[in-house]
Amino acid sequence: MDRGGKIVRVSAVGILVNVILVGFKAAVGAVTGSIAIIMDAVNNLSDALSSAITIVGTKLAGRRPDRDHPFGHGQIEYVTSVTIAVIVILAGAAALRESVMKIIEPRPASYTIASLAIIAAAVGAKLLLGRFFRRKGAELNCEALTASGADALFDAAISFSTLLAAVISMVWHINPEGWLGAVISILMLRTGVQLLMTSLGEIIGFRVDSDLAQRLKERLCRCPGVLGAYDLTLHRYGPERIIGSVHVEVPEDMTAREIHGLTRRLTEEVYRDFGIALTVGIYASNAGDGAFDQMKESLDKIISDYPEILQMHGFYVDTDNMSVFFDLIVDFKVKNSEELRDMVVARMRELYPDYTFRVMLDSDVSD
Repeated sequence: MDRGGKIVRVSAVGILVNVILVGFKAAVGAVTGSIAIIMDAVNNLSDALSSAITIVGTKLAGRRPDRDHPFGHGQIEYVTSVTIAVIVILAGAAALRESVMKIIEPRPASYTIASLAIIAAAVGAKLLLGRFFRRKGAELNCEALTASGADALFDAAISFSTLLAAVISMVWHINPEGWLGAVISILMLRTGVQLLMTSLGEIIGFRVDSDLAQRLKERLCRCPGVLGAYDLTLHRYGPERIIGSVHVEVPEDMTAREIHGLTRRLTEEVYRDFGIALTVGIYASNAGDGAFDQMKESLDKIISDYPEILQMHGFYVDTDNMSVFFDLIVDFKVKNSEELRDMVVARMRELYPDYTFRVMLDSDVSD
């Protein structure tokens, strides 16, 4: 079964479990008069809706690329995660409202051993469902399942607080479910906001994962002829579709035929090993020439005076046009990176007045 089919199957399990819990909790809430149990049943109904949304989102995200959406529809999964996060926040807000009302106007509830047993069973079911969702979410790289798992675990905590309040009410004849519900609701709101921020971050575009960036660059540099890898940029179009670009540094005397073979080999091996569709650009290098190495050392010394400059790469001297090329990566905290670049160029011109310096400013998008 493919990834989409597995996500649908897991979500269907969630719908079935939550619908069963809704029926039992609604019945217990009606019999005992517990607003907490009734709200818990409503929350389970929202969980069933979340699983249904996950199924719809997965189906839409799995559609093939078309003319209007050439990179596929995978980002719909992130929209699904945002929707589920909003549901979690709304459910937390509703639970908090009811909890506050319960604190202001306490209402007695009449619990039975049977009703407590049903609530305890619901706690166990939600714990198992939450762990199941989170495990499958990590296994299938599905934010929506992970979000549903976190929601289910909080539901278990809410149900447990209801159970605890019921026991306290039966033994000491006081009803603390309003206070317990308020604490759980606040934690639920916090989790919902965290899920929302993570999902929105995926849509906006997170920084390239440091571990992935390092492993990918190391893999590129192991290929004969590659002297360095820079400017790695990756874009996610859903959990399973990553497209990016990178520059590799090669000796300046490589022929077009050799460069063609090298870039084809790199793109094929990266896709095979990482599942990433990578476009490879080229930096020429004439490192090893004594005069050019001395010029590069001078540049390195100047750059060391500016901690805001994170990296210099792509250094190349074109003797035919008396031009020096290099790129600078400047910290995002710098407001005027052009001014910083101009200071570096001015100091290099003092040392090498016969050369023209052509400098590109790169963004710090990956380690």
